[in-house]
Amino acid sequence: MTFAELVDRVASNGPFQFLHTVLLGLPIIGMANHNLLQIFTAATPIHHCRPPPNASAGPWVLPMGQNGKPETCLRFAYPSNASLPNDTQGATEPCLDGWTYDVNSRDSIVAEWDLVCNSKKLKELAQSIFMAGILIGGLVLGALSDRFGRKPILTCSYLLLAASGSGAAFSPTFPTYTVFRFLCGFGISGITLSTVILNVEWVSTRMRAIKSIAVGYFYTFGQFILPGLAYVIPQWRWLQLTVSIPFFAFFLLSWWLPESIRWMVLSGRSSKALKTLRQVAAFNGKKEEGKKLSLEEIKLNTQKEVALAKAKRSVADLFRTPVLRRMTFCLSLAWFSTGFAYYSLAMGVEEFGVNLYILQLIFGGVDVPAKFITMLAISYLGRHTTEAALLLLAGGCILSLIFVPADSMTLRTVLAVFGKGCLSGSFSCLFLFTSELYPTVTRQTGMGISNMWARVGSMTAPLVKITAELKPFIPNVIFGSIALLGGSAALFLPETLNRPLPETIEDVENWSVPCLWPQQSSSAGKPRAFPELSFPRSLRTKQSKQEPEAEKASQRIPLQPHEPGLDPS
Repeated sequence: MTFAELVDRVASNGPFQFLHTVLLGLPIIGMANHNLLQIFTAATPIHHCRPPPNASAGPWVLPMGQNGKPETCLRFAYPSNASLPNDTQGATEPCLDGWTYDVNSRDSIVAEWDLVCNSKKLKELAQSIFMAGILIGGLVLGALSDRFGRKPILTCSYLLLAASGSGAAFSPTFPTYTVFRFLCGFGISGITLSTVILNVEWVSTRMRAIKSIAVGYFYTFGQFILPGLAYVIPQWRWLQLTVSIPFFAFFLLSWWLPESIRWMVLSGRSSKALKTLRQVAAFNGKKEEGKKLSLEEIKLNTQKEVALAKAKRSVADLFRTPVLRRMTFCLSLAWFSTGFAYYSLAMGVEEFGVNLYILQLIFGGVDVPAKFITMLAISYLGRHTTEAALLLLAGGCILSLIFVPADSMTLRTVLAVFGKGCLSGSFSCLFLFTSELYPTVTRQTGMGISNMWARVGSMTAPLVKITAELKPFIPNVIFGSIALLGGSAALFLPETLNRPLPETIEDVENWSVPCLWPQQSSSAGKPRAFPELSFPRSLRTKQSKQEPEAEKASQRIPLQPHEPGLDPS
């Protein structure tokens, strides 16, 4: 009996599962708000140099830039007590007395701390520091969750995000703000890490993908809510506080959530695991079935999974054999390019000159069809082809922005929205694809390394935007080229559609070279070297259903902790 079969005994699709999904999904809505919050709290208002104190009253004349618009970072230089000139000629100087901001623009950290002109890069730095918190949080909290359990880490992460998010709202200085934002990212990492494990723990194997998608749509829903909140609450401090306060309630509600059954068994807490299983059975109306479970039965039937999960593996195991080395390199590049390019578009909404609130609604809305189409593509075309196509299309869209004139707002917006949808689908595909490629003995390590590269990419993206000060097209060249490189790397990955999950490194080594068509498992559960092109897909699907050993092997894989992008996606 596997962990999945234990859950089936106490009803894997009952009222407990519905309530469990809602309790885990609601905080994801707020998490989406925090991830994209700086779109609104760090919006750059229209601004120009403040006149010098000794300037005479009258209309303020500004020097004109090469684009025919008034300069935002220069003013005319005047001697003491001189009157303002009535033309646009004369020597210029930086904004020595600060800036004046459009009173009709929304309040933001940019206007409060003058993050414009030479200080403009600090705005991007703040977002990178937030992403650094997510990266470091994944490394630290992953190890702590293995030691202390998933539920304590989730509960503490809710509290940390609530406290640090509220602290950011009252920050007196920019450095203090960045410290609190780092802690926000740290807390978000703990939430995503524990949520993805607890989310699929209490459903049958066939329902895991559906429940994962359901929680992913909570994130999408959060992208719809954020523009509405930002429109109603134009003050950045109140907006920051509004998206943080609910996590105090989530902190209290999390005490109702049960601990991971797998973690309890692996940690020698089988008695507590049995008690939890019986409580869930009673909640689902199967109290008698729960009473039939025994401690000896749990220990006996989970021996193999416990042995596999407890196998000590290191990062070096990912590079031990040629196939694993190739897989690790290509997956790392695909994850990095996805996170790198995704946040270049998601956080660059105000660059397209369209209404900030409407465009964010469109950016969030594109995830709905994108995820649905991705699920269809990976089910029929395969993971390998889908992932490569998504990244190549996204890279092409980003590079196309270079050649579209700045005044063609509609076309630029269409390209950006399509590219963002492709990258959202890439995240969805990668989570499934990566978990299917790595064998059980290295799956946890492989997923951790892959997600680390996604966080490095998302942390680097804001810094690359600073290169626009040299030439405006440089960031898009870098973002688009990296996306194309990631898509090309995905072409060298083997297909996993209709394959049993590998349990050992030897299983992966026996796989054939990558191909562009889905491959089918043989009756013995071993992968065939070539795709079965001579049979219709419907017949091959029926044949796969007759392979109980392959299906049984796919259910024996213990759930491993990893950090998703809940991403964004």
